[in-house]
Amino acid sequence: MNSIRILHDKCTKCGICIKKCLYNAIDLTDNKIEVNGNCNYCGSCREACRHGAISIERAGVLQANDITAFKGVWVFAEQKSGVLGSAVIELLGEGGRLAEALGVELSAVLVGHNVGPMVEALSAYGADRVYIVDNPRLENYNDELYSAVVCDIISRYMPEIFLIASTSIGCSLAPRMASRLGTGLTADCVSLDIDIESRRLIQTRPAFGGNLMASIICPYHRPQMCTIKPRVMKAVSPDYLRRAEVIAPRVVIPGAVNASVIDIIKDAGQRVNLSEADIIVSAGRGMEEPRNLEMIYELAGVLGASVGGSRAIVDAGWLDYRCQIGQTGKTVRPKVYFACGISGAIQHLAGITASKLIVAINSDPDAPIFKVSHLGIVGDVKKIIPAFINEFNKGGGL
Repeated sequence: MNSIRILHDKCTKCGICIKKCLYNAIDLTDNKIEVNGNCNYCGSCREACRHGAISIERAGVLQANDITAFKGVWVFAEQKSGVLGSAVIELLGEGGRLAEALGVELSAVLVGHNVGPMVEALSAYGADRVYIVDNPRLENYNDELYSAVVCDIISRYMPEIFLIASTSIGCSLAPRMASRLGTGLTADCVSLDIDIESRRLIQTRPAFGGNLMASIICPYHRPQMCTIKPRVMKAVSPDYLRRAEVIAPRVVIPGAVNASVIDIIKDAGQRVNLSEADIIVSAGRGMEEPRNLEMIYELAGVLGASVGGSRAIVDAGWLDYRCQIGQTGKTVRPKVYFACGISGAIQHLAGITASKLIVAINSDPDAPIFKVSHLGIVGDVKKIIPAFINEFNKGGGL
């Protein structure tokens, strides 16, 4: 367990730690500094203390002081019901590029039950080594169990870089792991690079609402961890003649957890996951009112497409958050993207620019969406979409 101690022989009772604590976790009681149950071990008090009077120990934190002891690039091989996540293939491509630049091997961590058949795909897409933990208790994702298992393996083999996809699972797992390992985490990266001399991972992500790109490094702790938005990195072509080394480390799976999976309800709301869809019909405020989304669904039905939307209509409650596309939603890379009544805020454009063909429909000829679209139609979206539906019905779709 995590623990924090006040070293009273060093403490001067200056009170700086009390002022710096954001959680009201430090009290001055009977002329003595004490920590109460509000503490979350963030470390802000220890950093503020000029006398070195505060000691924090975190469970599972790697103890190696020499960061040069960490070697290798690792990827978390996310899977659901025995199916490897498509984003994993992209991570292997990017991880392979980083591993080659550093002169190290690329490894994948595969956790679940009856997951052995996925080793072949991981090998084909670039993994030199696969660490596999197969146990019935790991059949369904559980953040407590998975984080404990993966951190156990990392603590033992000490990779210098660990990549995770920015999926619902990845966004739950990554911060838990970073906290247990005592390292940093950069979320939703859109590009990665390496400073070869220092072996530092340069992690770039949108900041300040997407108005600028921030490059972030983790100079003093390992592994260097980040999550990467799906559909941002390019996958490599598979080589099914490759054979990865398979390692099945013995790990301790925690017996008691605070939460367990009772049932899994598959989402029937989308034909295809937006991140994997070949055709997307997306709606914005230009649709004017929720009932006009019926034509969006109709067009999507004709084309066999998935339905998406801008943040504006998601915030308005017209669509579920799972349909949101953009910097704070999903990044997509479809073959065809229909932007219907979407003006083209920079945050939305950040999620669609990898689309092969963008068709924009907007009544404003100066809308920013036209700057990135391959085909732009200026007009009333409520008249143009029905015309599209009629034409596609005649011709059998795209």
